Amino acid sequence: MTTPRSILDDRAALVAWFDRTRARSAQLFDMIDEAAYYSRPITLRHPIVFYEGHLPAFAVNVLIKKGLGRPGIDDRLEQLFARGIDPHSQDAAEAVAGQTRGLWPSRQEVRAYADAASRALRDVLLNEPLVRDDVAVLRGGEAVFAVIEHEAMHQETLLYMWHRLPYAMKAAGARNGYSPWVSGRPPERTAAKVPAGTATLGAARDAVAFGWDNEIGLERVDVPAFDIDSHSVTNADWLQFMAAGGYRDATLWSPKDWEWVRSDDRSHPAFWMRQGDGFLWRGQFQEIALPLAWPVYVSHAEARAFARWAGRALPTEAQYHRAAFGEPGGSERVYPWGDDAPAVARGHFDFAEWDPAPAGSHPQGASAWGVHDLMGNGWEWTSTIFRPLPGFEAMASYPEYSADFFDEQHYVLKGASPVTARELLRRSFRNWFRPHYPYVYAKFRTVSR
Repeated sequence: MTTPRSILDDRAALVAWFDRTRARSAQLFDMIDEAAYYSRPITLRHPIVFYEGHLPAFAVNVLIKKGLGRPGIDDRLEQLFARGIDPHSQDAAEAVAGQTRGLWPSRQEVRAYADAASRALRDVLLNEPLVRDDVAVLRGGEAVFAVIEHEAMHQETLLYMWHRLPYAMKAAGARNGYSPWVSGRPPERTAAKVPAGTATLGAARDAVAFGWDNEIGLERVDVPAFDIDSHSVTNADWLQFMAAGGYRDATLWSPKDWEWVRSDDRSHPAFWMRQGDGFLWRGQFQEIALPLAWPVYVSHAEARAFARWAGRALPTEAQYHRAAFGEPGGSERVYPWGDDAPAVARGHFDFAEWDPAPAGSHPQGASAWGVHDLMGNGWEWTSTIFRPLPGFEAMASYPEYSADFFDEQHYVLKGASPVTARELLRRSFRNWFRPHYPYVYAKFRTVSR
């Protein structure tokens, strides 16, 4: 694939990237039964109909309207589908749902709009000036990258929603087959020692072809020596936490986290389902016996409670960077495994599978310190609150992208999941979610205090 630095100069490669991304979205929406189209599989989010309209509408609003200063396809739909929601409570989500109920168009109308938008956007990518210093949205080709990466990010969050749908409302195996990894034996719990050194967070504006505003800006952090779990915490490890009464011990949880556990009656991860005295894994397309070697997917609150139970802590963003990218001698890698481009042998990412792989399945992706799966198989929770890096400037194409979430209520995640697009696998990329949101493909590991 053409590198991001040169892709704006190769219109054929650029359109191929756009087409590939749009085709993946079409496949995802084709998975959904008509009966689910206006449902909210995750009630803190809009119904599915919104997202099929949002992806093309965002692209039209950013590239055609803001970037080129031209009319869009349909102003009404481009306003209706302009922006998603991140409510702090179920009551807030219901309020939004009440305001929009009855406004959603038919699936036929949404798809007709999406098709028209795709044709218009494709024509722009082939024929129009995409880089202009006198138009803020087009500086460095920002709008193009924002449009395509935005869609790729939403494809992952769509799959969080699909994961909550009844199986009868999804096309089995997404028409591509479904072959979950055999669980195998959980890896031995070991810790890797990471010596003191400097971690570089973020990226210089002129050092990357594109970066979202929260990842632009450099912060170099001196990190004392620490040890970190060589492997992600597994489902087998989580069973031990539960057997020790982890969900019943208030001392392991902050007051807000404990209130969440009690009010939601939490007693196991959201991706588990009870069966008699045991558990099943709620896969994307079928329930399977709980794979003990897979990483456990949990909320930040749950990960933090486990770390406290283990007498350890969640890593900071800087500790993650040091463990993932640091090298003996003080230099830093592009990826945990080195500077080679992402490949199948390096990690479980780029829509490799619908569910995780056993922890440690990709030894060629280990970091210099022997830490596995730092990029792939699930995002990594950190203890760092999502805040701007030094010199933060809201991006012209999407000014609210990060700024609206610098509210001290979101935590940084790093790495990637099985369904994170390869274009997002960069050292500076930052993800973030609220601590009680349990639907993210997010794993964790612990560090010494």
